[in-house]
Amino acid sequence: MAVAIAVLIAGLLLAQTWGWTQSLELAVFDRMVQMQPDPGPDPRLLVVEITESDLQRFQKWPLSDRIYAHALQELQKHHPKAIALDIFRDLPNPPGYEELVAQLQQPNVIGITYFGNSNIERIPPPPTLAESQVAFSDLLTDPDGVVRRNLMFLPEEDRIFQSLSLSLALFELDDRGLTPKIAADNNYHLGNAIFTQLKPDSGGYQAIDAGGYQILLHYRSRDPARRVTLGDLLDGRYDPAWVEDKLVAIGTTAPSLKDTFFTPYSEVAEGNRKMPGVLIHTQMVSQFLTAAIDDRPTFWFWPAWLETLWILTWEGLGVCIGMRLNHPAMLAVCTVVSLSALALISYQFFLHGGWIPIATPGLGLLLVSAAIVTYELQKARQQQSMVMRLLGQQTSPEIARALWQQRDSLLESGMIPGRTLTATVLFSDIHNFTTISEQTSTDLLMSWLNEYLQAMTREVTTHHGIVNKFIGDALMAVFGLPLSHYNTSEDARNAVSCALAMRDRLRELNDNWAKRGLPVIQIRIGIYTGSVMAGSLGGKERLEYGVIGDSVNIASRLESCEKDRQIDNCRILIARQTLIHVYGEFEVEFWGPLQLKGKQHSVEVYRVLGKLRK
Repeated sequence: MAVAIAVLIAGLLLAQTWGWTQSLELAVFDRMVQMQPDPGPDPRLLVVEITESDLQRFQKWPLSDRIYAHALQELQKHHPKAIALDIFRDLPNPPGYEELVAQLQQPNVIGITYFGNSNIERIPPPPTLAESQVAFSDLLTDPDGVVRRNLMFLPEEDRIFQSLSLSLALFELDDRGLTPKIAADNNYHLGNAIFTQLKPDSGGYQAIDAGGYQILLHYRSRDPARRVTLGDLLDGRYDPAWVEDKLVAIGTTAPSLKDTFFTPYSEVAEGNRKMPGVLIHTQMVSQFLTAAIDDRPTFWFWPAWLETLWILTWEGLGVCIGMRLNHPAMLAVCTVVSLSALALISYQFFLHGGWIPIATPGLGLLLVSAAIVTYELQKARQQQSMVMRLLGQQTSPEIARALWQQRDSLLESGMIPGRTLTATVLFSDIHNFTTISEQTSTDLLMSWLNEYLQAMTREVTTHHGIVNKFIGDALMAVFGLPLSHYNTSEDARNAVSCALAMRDRLRELNDNWAKRGLPVIQIRIGIYTGSVMAGSLGGKERLEYGVIGDSVNIASRLESCEKDRQIDNCRILIARQTLIHVYGEFEVEFWGPLQLKGKQHSVEVYRVLGKLRK
């Protein structure tokens, strides 16, 4: 078992290393983004959005240069800190090209370029912009199509391009005297804020392309910025305070233009599940501002060795849960509590900027504990089979449950150790069975005998006894084994009641056999209460639950004594040692002290007639 658990734990660690649990980690990350406090729009930002109603109004796409020129001119009237035009304007779209060129030459205006995945996809910036006014608008998506990373820089030959979001944020940060720098640790510093560069295995990531300078995108809100439509801007239907000293981004939000992306909010979003690209850029702008100005924690990650230790810790807890808890309810409760604790601790880390593995340790805890529980269940089934095999035959459901509850104390090295206990032994035998067997065919005899023994066994188990063995047509049953906590008087009453039930059952069998032309029989029963030695007998190849001792011999001799005194179809004899435990409950006939075969001293014998009516 230890080897299997070690292999499982190693396999989980390899699964993390090879990226097999990355999708789970990303799903958990999205859930935490959805759960984090939502402060609403960043008051420093404004988005001028081009909506479906704007497209209907202007009846064309792309819009003319004059429309953008008028929009920029309208914004500049109220002195925004900076304006980012998140629209490709690499080619003139008259009328109004010269007007747009004039507006783009304002020093607080940013235009965009697009790198794409190859030179074929490259879209150049507006040709009239200065280099310092050009930023790229590329957004990175994870393998599941969700934007979770913020690409800050992209190198090209001898130049490094900044992202649209960083370029826009720097207008605000420069105004506050916060100069960015790349420190010796290769992380980007803005004031006291440190933006840790993503590696291929940072946090829940396990196999990503971390090219360029990427950080984890710290989403602000489902609605990160105040918005005004392009039409309302041009018509003057807005508050100038929304623009004054603000960072403004102009971009499309119309779904038909398909500049939309999946985000961590998409799973719970109403209506259009995708977020427009311009809003994602403002999420990134707000990320820089809130970290550098508002002291919002930036994301950080554990080194690989600490993540491994973290995962092993929770897998170790799974081992403890699986090995120490056997009750299903307790197992479920402890598992739920442990997973809840993992989620709560990890979420608190997340709120303070830490992204640590959650799905991998949680999955490890579940799988390890489930593996151990499965192993224990299989082991339990084997032990149960062993217990039943060692007992030789069926027991009543009550005894079976009690046996199983005490299996650890009963079983030692696959054997039930010998114990001296007080029990009641019952022997039954068929009168003149030899004669019957000589007069009956072998096939018919076996079928008839099995029918008889099956009926008698059912009565034994119904009365909380165990059938210890069959000896030809004879049956040996024990009441009070292998558990010592049973009441001796109750065991004796069960044995005598069982004998009377066997008598009644035999009467029914004889009536049925007579109709079918089968032998009609009489049986003898002997019952004795006393000390016995009970435990496993035999060797590794063959074991049985054995009951030995003088009490067993006396019960056998009671059954076989005075064979000629077969008064009815079922003769039941008990000794005084049993009578004292059932006195006053059964009607008996005293047969006197009898000298039983092989016994030096006589035994007081009583014939049971029936149960006394009270």
